[in-house]
Amino acid sequence: MIFKGAMRAAATTAIHPAVMVAVLAAVLTWSAPAKASEINLFTWTCKQFQSASKDEITLILAWLDGYYRAEDDPPVVDTNQLDANAKKLNAYCAAHPDTKLITAADSLFERE
Repeated sequence: MIFKGAMRAAATTAIHPAVMVAVLAAVLTWSAPAKASEINLFTWTCKQFQSASKDEITLILAWLDGYYRAEDDPPVVDTNQLDANAKKLNAYCAAHPDTKLITAADSLFERE
């Protein structure tokens, strides 16, 4: 039994942060009411992001958090950082509603 617990702990700590964010995003998607079957961040504009549902915005922010994270970052979702990033993205999008969402994110969040 001790061995199984140690293996489970080792497996948990070896999971890549982006995988953890993807799992979180999947859970949010399954529990969210059906809206769009696909959110293409290359085609979505800031205006679409600002008019999206709370669940869609949460999903997008979680995905962006994983995308712009360094490969060796710990598998931790920092909700304070998500809130700060949401405010930055919202302010940028308010000033640039026709900008593609991924372009806005690229200009605000540096990929590590």
